[in-house]
Amino acid sequence: METGILLESGTNELEILQFQVGNNYYGINVAKIREILSYKKPTPIPNASACIEGIFMPREEVISVIDLAECLNMERVEETNNDMYIITNFNKLNAAFHVNAVMGIHRVSWSDIIKPDSTINAAGAGMATGIVRIDGRLIIILDFEKIVSEINPETGLKVSDVEHMRGRERNESPILIAEDSALLSKMIVNCLEQAGYTNITTTDNGQECWTTLRSYLKSGNVDDKVACVITDIEMPQMDGHRLTKLIKTDDNLKHIPVVIFSSLVNDEMRRKGEQLGANAQLSKPEIGQLVEAIDKLLEESERNRLAAN
Repeated sequence: METGILLESGTNELEILQFQVGNNYYGINVAKIREILSYKKPTPIPNASACIEGIFMPREEVISVIDLAECLNMERVEETNNDMYIITNFNKLNAAFHVNAVMGIHRVSWSDIIKPDSTINAAGAGMATGIVRIDGRLIIILDFEKIVSEINPETGLKVSDVEHMRGRERNESPILIAEDSALLSKMIVNCLEQAGYTNITTTDNGQECWTTLRSYLKSGNVDDKVACVITDIEMPQMDGHRLTKLIKTDDNLKHIPVVIFSSLVNDEMRRKGEQLGANAQLSKPEIGQLVEAIDKLLEESERNRLAAN
């Protein structure tokens, strides 16, 4: 089963693949999926994490197999006749997730996705990024990035990439961030502060970021409050592509640089971002390049402002 990104850019919609692990139903953003293959018993790897079931090799490419049942602390189902591999690609990494069945694809709006509260994701320990009702059933959208990063932390933000930037000159250019993960948002802020950026405002999703921008615009001080916007793509209520489109089609806001910083940045998604007017696009492991991109964009904005005056 081949998958493709079928949605237009900036519509605030996504496609969810519904699948089953044990007796429970989960979802994944189709934009994270490269393909879906029938299950074949993988080759075990000595001394690997308990979540790594082994490896297999489709098309001469070795891919690690992640046992979702093990990751979710569920009992493994022995019958594998209907089992599938969901092959994902995010953060420049391919992985195969072993699931017990694939149910189908549903198109939903980000505004219909509920962010789990602290009772579900206590202290950031949960595995859910969102909850959506599909055909009368609550589907939990799993945090695949967290699952992978807990197995191998090097797949996430490489905070060490900005440590050499400590001691840079203080920069008070205001930066507005849209990121639904509290943990990632804090890490991004810490990295930017190490690089000298101290005037940072965070919002929990694209809708909150857009509301903030509109309030600044209404107050007449948007340029004093925002010099650059950094946005994730996957967020409840409003995604980063929709936010980028709203900013870049607003005559009073389109001059503000927008940086898409997401695990989903690949060739196809990069084209979408370019069509929407994003000024830079980076994947989550490229935190060091994020600082460089912001430096460059702010310098360009300042030159353009001086030229206009």
